[in-house]
Amino acid sequence: MSKQASRSTLTAAPEFRLMVIAVFVFGLMAVLSPDRFLSSQNLTSMAFQFPEFAILALAMTLAMMTGGIDLSVVGIANLSAVVAALILTQFTSPEMAAGQSALWLALAITAALSIGAIAGLANGCLVAFFGLPPILATLGSGLVFTGFAIAMTGGSAVMGFPGTVALIGNAQVMGIPVPLILFALLAVVLHFILTRTAFGLKVTMYGANPLAALYAAIDINRMLLKVYVIAGMFASVAGLIIMSRANSAKADYGSSYLLLAVLIAVLGGVNPYGGYGRVIGVVLAVLSMQFLSSGLNMLQVSNFARELIWGALLILVMVINTNALATLRNSFAKAPK
Repeated sequence: MSKQASRSTLTAAPEFRLMVIAVFVFGLMAVLSPDRFLSSQNLTSMAFQFPEFAILALAMTLAMMTGGIDLSVVGIANLSAVVAALILTQFTSPEMAAGQSALWLALAITAALSIGAIAGLANGCLVAFFGLPPILATLGSGLVFTGFAIAMTGGSAVMGFPGTVALIGNAQVMGIPVPLILFALLAVVLHFILTRTAFGLKVTMYGANPLAALYAAIDINRMLLKVYVIAGMFASVAGLIIMSRANSAKADYGSSYLLLAVLIAVLGGVNPYGGYGRVIGVVLAVLSMQFLSSGLNMLQVSNFARELIWGALLILVMVINTNALATLRNSFAKAPK
């Protein structure tokens, strides 16, 4: 491939544009509100905030790589958090010592992850065995999961946890927020899955061409089950972080995170039709969105206007990425061998 073709391919890649966007947004907000945006307090606050919806975006990314989508991630997150919260409030108290509550916290985390896996398995069955469109299957299941959480709590928040629960969403390790560490670990795990495993290759192949994957003797049903189980467990981790930061669990927490998760995945260059997506793109998209969200908050932009901006940005990015991916494919096709 010539240098000119390589340069054209680089600039057409979504990750390159995202890096430019992230730097531009950071610089713009730093200029508009330098004292507040660049303060150590704001930077630390951003590091604590974005892992909540960034992990949901990772789950969304995996589902979208197959050409599907998982609209139940917020419902799974809240149901998992509610189950963990009920276990903690039933067997522990706010006054309980850290050593005594650690075992129950581990049990609650295990239960939450199990709920995420079971919910993901249910989604996978609806898509793989019943042949339902992922958008409808997960939209319906998300409402069901939310309904379960409401039935278990009566619609009220569950609170009264021991102090160890706060470590998940509020503690720091060597100055690095624990939620940020969890997000980084999950991002590395997802990157490894998609780029270094046979399962990741199957996901990419199926998303790019389902018929070719079928002829390649890939067990599509089993692959889809794994995709939605992993997505469900990622959503459970996000639910635990939300529970820890809010010091409570409720069926309707993080309702705006669904739009953010979809927006970040698409902004990160994940093809909504499947077959293309990189974790580094999602990470850059998360940073861009957090810089933008924090800056808009400092500029006192209302939540309604913020959602309008996010929705418009989602449409714009889909148009740009669709054209960019076509350009990228053409550059590969026309490049001299």
